[in-house]
Amino acid sequence: MIRVAVIGCGKIADAHAAAIEHMAEARIVAACDLELLMAQQFAERYAVESTYDDVGAMLERVSPDVVHITTPPQSHFPLAKQCLEANASVYVEKPFTVTAREAEDLIALAERRNLRLTAGHDLQFSPVSCRLRELVEEGYLGGPPVHMESYYCYDLGNAEYARALLTDREHWVRTLPGGLLQNIISHGIARLAEFLTCDDPEVYAYGFVSPSLAELGETGLVDELRVIIRDRSGITAYFTFSSQMRPCYRLFRIFGSKNGAELDEDKQLLIRIPGGAFKSYAEMFLPPLLRMLENLRNLGRNLHGFMKGGLHMKQGMMNLIEKFYLSLDGKAEPPISHREILLTARIMEEIFQQVASQDRDKVGKEADEPVGP
Repeated sequence: MIRVAVIGCGKIADAHAAAIEHMAEARIVAACDLELLMAQQFAERYAVESTYDDVGAMLERVSPDVVHITTPPQSHFPLAKQCLEANASVYVEKPFTVTAREAEDLIALAERRNLRLTAGHDLQFSPVSCRLRELVEEGYLGGPPVHMESYYCYDLGNAEYARALLTDREHWVRTLPGGLLQNIISHGIARLAEFLTCDDPEVYAYGFVSPSLAELGETGLVDELRVIIRDRSGITAYFTFSSQMRPCYRLFRIFGSKNGAELDEDKQLLIRIPGGAFKSYAEMFLPPLLRMLENLRNLGRNLHGFMKGGLHMKQGMMNLIEKFYLSLDGKAEPPISHREILLTARIMEEIFQQVASQDRDKVGKEADEPVGP
């Protein structure tokens, strides 16, 4: 039996607990939160036997095999370090750490102690993402990727979290180096990192406050981001984050030398895109027919998955946790490589540094402008 502890008993912890409940070989034995009442309420919902408001005491008394850290990102590094030093493997919610250096230190510690460590990039393990990975591994692209496009949108108008963020000037998200971007974009960046081949790609980023937020008097919350990435092998990628564009996509496109593919996370669609062209007027009629057949194929897969109970809203998290637990005994590789976690952290850090530099340049230019005649 895998003994699991959860640190941080907010909303996302419920998703972790629900996923763990599906695994017969795992059981949550402890919950910890600075607000003990939160841990107690979590324990009542999921029949957890012990609750704590002190991580050290929990680790000493419970000795969990694995700890899930679902706290704000600023605490990820010290908590994960403390758990690893107590000989527990660790699942850290996204974003993995605040800085790339913290990610490097945690991974080095896990490797020295021969423990498992993973990041909560669960969208990479949704049913449609697993199908895309299989398609690429089978050689459908015709070789390595040539170009990728990752879109990750977030609607600031509807979510309870977003409303709290916009009205609370002291919200913890605002204290992150990358602000709103840092708390959200790791899913979209991790998709690219999986297929990039070098550890230090070129990154060119531009971020800005959308006109919609500016009209509300918001000046510091960057909610629009455009990024170009190029690695040493010549693979290029675009990343787009937006709170304003509609549809509110979580979309990924990947193109090879032979074919391409498009993944729509929210609709669980995987569309294969043939690279060849038809002759004459057939190019106007056959591609729409093929696209229709691809959609019908996705409809069949999704219906089958739903009927078989394999299409939960958090199926990606269930799959990631299951694969992570299977790697705990060292007989299976971790579902997300340490290289991929580090590359995601490094790209994100470079993005935030460039966006921050743009903000400083803007402030400097405004200060240089003449005040009056």
